[in-house]
Amino acid sequence: MKMIRYARFGPPEVLEMVEAPQPHAGPGQIRISVEAAGINPHDWRSRRGQFERVRPLDLPAGVGQDAAGVVDEIGPGVHSVSIGDEVFGRGTSTYAEYAVLSSWAPKPDTLTFAQAAGYPSVSETALRVLDEIDVPPGGTLLVSGAAGGVGSAVVQIAIDRSIDVIGIAGAQNQEYLHALGARATTYGTGWVDRARALGPVDAALDLSGSGVLPGLLELVGDRHRVITIADLESAMLGIRFSGVGGDMTIALNTTVDLIRRGVLSIPISQTYPLSDAARAHEDSEAGHTRGRRVIDIRRETAPT
Repeated sequence: MKMIRYARFGPPEVLEMVEAPQPHAGPGQIRISVEAAGINPHDWRSRRGQFERVRPLDLPAGVGQDAAGVVDEIGPGVHSVSIGDEVFGRGTSTYAEYAVLSSWAPKPDTLTFAQAAGYPSVSETALRVLDEIDVPPGGTLLVSGAAGGVGSAVVQIAIDRSIDVIGIAGAQNQEYLHALGARATTYGTGWVDRARALGPVDAALDLSGSGVLPGLLELVGDRHRVITIADLESAMLGIRFSGVGGDMTIALNTTVDLIRRGVLSIPISQTYPLSDAARAHEDSEAGHTRGRRVIDIRRETAPT
């Protein structure tokens, strides 16, 4: 099978498409024929070697956690799916024609495979950080990086919970945030004053890691009411970094319910062929995403 891997840490160019043996489902796992794989910041941060101090990685290594596809192998102890079922979920080395998933849920019929591949990690993260920040109904949450994948989910789920949202995003995404139901302002000089003018806030989430933590702390006034998922230097300010901890299976089933109720819809900003994984990472690292970027495994293009 074709898959993307890297043999050393570094820039996007270290990614290569290779022929590799198909993986097999172990106990409590399933294998899918991958139709699409979601692109997450975790993917390129791992490729850079940013997690080596806490989770050393054996190289060469595959890339990707999120995927959607068709079940074609079922591991021991799994009874909830059948061969041929369409699912989406989280696994390992998902930038590939076949991947093993450890958490999954039925793909909603209203979603394409590409759309479904964009949900697992972002919806789990959004649900987790909203529970951790614990803003009550009627409260106001400030969200930096509000137009990205996690941000889009946070805004929609928060509003469904009757939480008022102020979103910070690029100028090109202001109308998008308004359409989701958030008040919005831009980054750049004076962003703290612009956010303050929109009203007092009870808590803040940093989803982009754009150096905004001091400003968020100034606006909230309590370091315990600020959480980041992106700024690895947060400990210097005494601000909590939320990286893991949610139950992925519960999050996926909650996501299915939110989608079916019409609460949650995450757009795809761009799709890439498997052979273009390096460019996908380059674009993801540049930021300014509206919604999700996805690798379409079945899309045929000329080799890079």
